[in-house]
Amino acid sequence: MANGRAIPPVTLSADERATLERWARRPTTAQALALRARIVLASADGKPILHVAQDEDISWATAREWRRRFLRRRLDGLLDEPRPGAPRRISDDDVERVVTMTLESTPRDATHWSTRSMARASGLSQTAVSRIWRAFALQPHRTETFKLSKDPLFIEKVRDIVGLYLQPPERALVLLDRSAPVLPLRPGQPERHAHDYIRHGTTTLFAALDVRSGRVIGECHARHRAREFRQFLDTIDATVPRHLDVHLILDNYATHKTALIRRWLAKRPRYHVHFTPTSASWINLVERWFVELTEKQIRRGIHRSTRELVGAIKSYLVVTNETAKPFVWTKSADEILASVARFCERTSNSGH
Repeated sequence: MANGRAIPPVTLSADERATLERWARRPTTAQALALRARIVLASADGKPILHVAQDEDISWATAREWRRRFLRRRLDGLLDEPRPGAPRRISDDDVERVVTMTLESTPRDATHWSTRSMARASGLSQTAVSRIWRAFALQPHRTETFKLSKDPLFIEKVRDIVGLYLQPPERALVLLDRSAPVLPLRPGQPERHAHDYIRHGTTTLFAALDVRSGRVIGECHARHRAREFRQFLDTIDATVPRHLDVHLILDNYATHKTALIRRWLAKRPRYHVHFTPTSASWINLVERWFVELTEKQIRRGIHRSTRELVGAIKSYLVVTNETAKPFVWTKSADEILASVARFCERTSNSGH
């Protein structure tokens, strides 16, 4: 090296040093670029190129090359050069045009674009359209439904129910009640369901979820009337210790508001009823338990009679209650209401 060509010193402007230091220390910077920045910074501080290579655990030739490229092209010399290969055929204007057409227009003969119709309209290939859609997560063939609650007490009910989830009252039990008809199905094979099925009658499952423990009180009845709901309330009353108050979170099903049920509740002052907002079943935490029941026991089960279905549900209740864990509600009422407000602004710009 003593007989080699002298290596010119590296001098940096204030802007260059600031940029190199930012590249070298930012965790999001590509590690290759961070290494090159450290090589140049060390060289500018007067460190010999051999010492720089040793500190970075790289070859002397590599350290010298990046120093040489910086001296020739400054910061641009540290960036990766374009890779060889076929030139890009889709311009930024093409991408913008496809995205804009997808979001702001529809074809004349359909309600949404397909890759083929967009390819014809844009002059690009179907593969190119597909790649653009994937890059921007566009799926015009998919639709989702939504329904906003029109309950005039929506805000008050959300704050009331979410408050029970996040801070359950002392010496009280918070139960979420839900009833649903369940159909016994008879598919051909558990993993290869036929497109049709045979219905063997229905049963109505009444279920009450204990927010604190995750345990469920459940009963199956042939019908869903006020009479059956009162029988289920009797079961709850016999199960919950007398010294505890009971907060019942109910949906707006007419069965829950009949004179028979109102009289039953009036005779038992330890019961406190909280109704969910209309069209807002998502706020009822017991819905999460029904999802698990459906996924784990009902959807792929083979139940040839209502009796078999009821037996499977009872067995599921026993097994899950033995190892019950509470569902954890994480969103505060303020976060929920803010999310609903943002959704309204995006979809209708109504601000309500």
